[in-house]
Amino acid sequence: MTGTPRSWVLHVDLDQFIAAVEVLRRPELAGKPVIVGGRGDPTERAVVSTASYEAREYGVGSGMPLRIAARKVPDAVILPVDAPTYLAASEAVMTTLRAQPGAVVQVLGWDEAFVGVETDDPEADARRMQQAVLDRTRLHCSIGIGDTLVRAKVATGFGKPRGVFRLTAENWLEVMGERPTIDLWGVGSKVSKRLAALGIRTVSELAVAGDDELTTEFGPRMGLWYRQLGRGDGSAVVDDTPWVARGHSKETTFQTNIVDPAEIEDAARRLLDEVLDEVAADDRPVVGLGLKVRYAPFLTKTFTKKIPSTSDRGTVIARAMELVAKIEPDRPIRLLGMRAEMAMPEDAREGHTPTRGGW
Repeated sequence: MTGTPRSWVLHVDLDQFIAAVEVLRRPELAGKPVIVGGRGDPTERAVVSTASYEAREYGVGSGMPLRIAARKVPDAVILPVDAPTYLAASEAVMTTLRAQPGAVVQVLGWDEAFVGVETDDPEADARRMQQAVLDRTRLHCSIGIGDTLVRAKVATGFGKPRGVFRLTAENWLEVMGERPTIDLWGVGSKVSKRLAALGIRTVSELAVAGDDELTTEFGPRMGLWYRQLGRGDGSAVVDDTPWVARGHSKETTFQTNIVDPAEIEDAARRLLDEVLDEVAADDRPVVGLGLKVRYAPFLTKTFTKKIPSTSDRGTVIARAMELVAKIEPDRPIRLLGMRAEMAMPEDAREGHTPTRGGW
């Protein structure tokens, strides 16, 4: 059905992206349960980066320990992460999207982007984009159509795999109203439990929740923002301003827990060296630091601090070691991560790093 051209937001999400890229390299894997994570060795400490639909049917999902995933699907093909290959495939997809007539592309990650279009038939535009991506990369994608970023993002889930689905103000509550709040983009398990404690369990209940109960629980800004999510409202502007990293981070999981203070400090310094090499390439001063510690068996603590803006490597390292000193002595550690926050250019658009991982 066509009419007067108007602005639409399309959310393009590649189907089982990493697994699909691996199947392109190894066609014999098509139709088999494929799991990608770590170095591809389930005896090592690592998590699942992605799983094919066949593996997901057994309950395997991103972030699951690789050893548990292997236990769930004993005959799965487990492969190591190959980030450069996935990045190259992602760049080919984004280049294809940008080449579409009148498209404004806002990259969200390796495997997804918002695309702003002016059209009288967004479904037809979406199908053309799907075909263009498939022709260029041999990768399939699903596309959500919306009159806001939120609705487009949520709509994609109803289109998977390889489909197109539209969510607008007209059908938002019809489609989403009786669904649990955790189904909303931006509402995780912790927030959904806090909402449930207020008697707000469904999207429609969140959409009509009162100011007082939400702002008392979440504060004036976040409380009203969660209600806005419940209504599917918000920005409809796709922003193609080049993304600029707020910071850089590195982390490592130890195959054997470490306890010795000297070993811990050495590991932290090695990570920080890698981080600061990336910071130096961006040529922006450091204004904040972060330390991530995962104690055995699986308790994670994060420490952060702001520091006076500096590009002096020695100063940054010295301040970072102050965070390392906060690590509990004699407690086994299974993971360490270091992060450096940088000063932002005035015209930059901040966001999450368009890759997997990060913290």
